[in-house]
Amino acid sequence: MNVKIPYRRELEFEYGELERIAPKIRRVIANNPSPFTHYGTGTYVIGEKNVAVIDPGPDDPEHIEALISGLGDNSITHIFVTHTHMDHSPGCRLLKKYTNAETYGFGPHGFGRQLSNEEVEEGGDKDFNPDHLLEHGQIVEGDGWKVECVHTPGHTSNHMCYQYVEGRALFTGDHVMGWSTSIISPPDGDMSSYMNSLKLLLDRNDEIYWPTHGPCITDTQSHVEAFIAHREEREKQILRCVKTEGIRRIEEMVPKIYSDTPEFLYPAAARSVLAAIEYLVDKKELSTADSISLDAEYF
Repeated sequence: MNVKIPYRRELEFEYGELERIAPKIRRVIANNPSPFTHYGTGTYVIGEKNVAVIDPGPDDPEHIEALISGLGDNSITHIFVTHTHMDHSPGCRLLKKYTNAETYGFGPHGFGRQLSNEEVEEGGDKDFNPDHLLEHGQIVEGDGWKVECVHTPGHTSNHMCYQYVEGRALFTGDHVMGWSTSIISPPDGDMSSYMNSLKLLLDRNDEIYWPTHGPCITDTQSHVEAFIAHREEREKQILRCVKTEGIRRIEEMVPKIYSDTPEFLYPAAARSVLAAIEYLVDKKELSTADSISLDAEYF
């Protein structure tokens, strides 16, 4: 591919240490590294005394204990969740043992799809249901901090980013990361929504992104522009496969399009191709005689 994404992958940290990374912002990283989480899930803290927590992370007692230990005599007043994948929201249940703070999010798993009566994927944290449902543009205020809610569906239909207004710092969850692009996996993942959510960020004033995985992003606009260009180039690759080379099935497209990707990641890559094909069919640039699926033929 010709598009060069300005990846940021290196990060100095210690598991279990709540570290200050910016004024009024701290982070502790869970020890759950993987090809999908990079070093692990970063749980953020905003504020100094009465604080907000963003993404408590996986069902990991040691991670939650490290967070509580690092906070000392600070009190948690708000718990924000970007979305309901298993490395982001299950930690809320463990955190509730230490605090009476209520949870905030766009909605339970698949909530964006449920609003439009569409199918919802089977995976995800089905047990999480926020105490407070948030809307795009809503402002939540705490002790010395203010958060703006930015609904960014695509990776999941209930994905919400949060801007710490004073620092113009956007906590981007899995929507925009420095180390990797996001997986868009239908039916809850949706490429059209994702592209619109990326373009939404171009109209904002965020100075820095803090993803849940990996290091911060300081060149916010150019990073998002590269992500958009990357997806547009991927669409062109798929169209070339189908229209020029006669490759009509996703299982045959993946090795060609993802030639530098390890084979064990091909299933995830196939889901991403499926999401792009759904988008192309919606735009009437591709067709199929069957329902859109991993096994269908496209022309």
